[in-house]
Amino acid sequence: MLTRRLLQLLIGLAMYGVSLAMFIRASLGTAPWDVLHQGLTAKTGLSLGTVVIIVSFLVLLLWIPLRQWPGVGTLFNAVLVGVFADIGLTLIPVFSHVGGQIGLLVGAVLLNGVASACYIGARLGPGARDGLMTGLARRTGWPVRVCRTGIEVVVLGAGWLLGGSVGLGTVLYALAIGPLVQLLLPRFTVPEVTEPAHPVVAADPAVAAS
Repeated sequence: MLTRRLLQLLIGLAMYGVSLAMFIRASLGTAPWDVLHQGLTAKTGLSLGTVVIIVSFLVLLLWIPLRQWPGVGTLFNAVLVGVFADIGLTLIPVFSHVGGQIGLLVGAVLLNGVASACYIGARLGPGARDGLMTGLARRTGWPVRVCRTGIEVVVLGAGWLLGGSVGLGTVLYALAIGPLVQLLLPRFTVPEVTEPAHPVVAADPAVAAS
């Protein structure tokens, strides 16, 4: 079961990184955190994947006052999404035709939904950004949706000011990703293994027979 969970985690993170690259190549706007990544890339000259990795570890530092602890999946997430985002950007061409851009955008949203369900369903630890949201909700008592909205508004605004792309993709992601993950997560969640109940064997055959 652990082998399946690790394999599912790695596949999910690889797909997530590629979906990020698809958003960027579609040039129609991307998810709030990736608007920030894109803006930082434009300002620093670093590759998108490198920025994703750096931001992931900076966000993990914010877990410390929240007393949130990473799992192995958290650490894999912090590194591999950025690695596969750079691979995706190397392989996926820029689309200049609006039909190709929209097709790539829709594909990015769908792939991102499958990827999210895969790595979350592996149950090996949340991503750095998801953990920030849940940790903040736990420590403050605020609803998760309020924490998520607040965080994403801040990073979206910062990313936009830095030159990140906000557009149709940003809106489509915001509307579609929640329902997609909710639909797919039950199909990808690895069930917990429970120990079978062991029957009590009586030492005395007469007792066992009674």
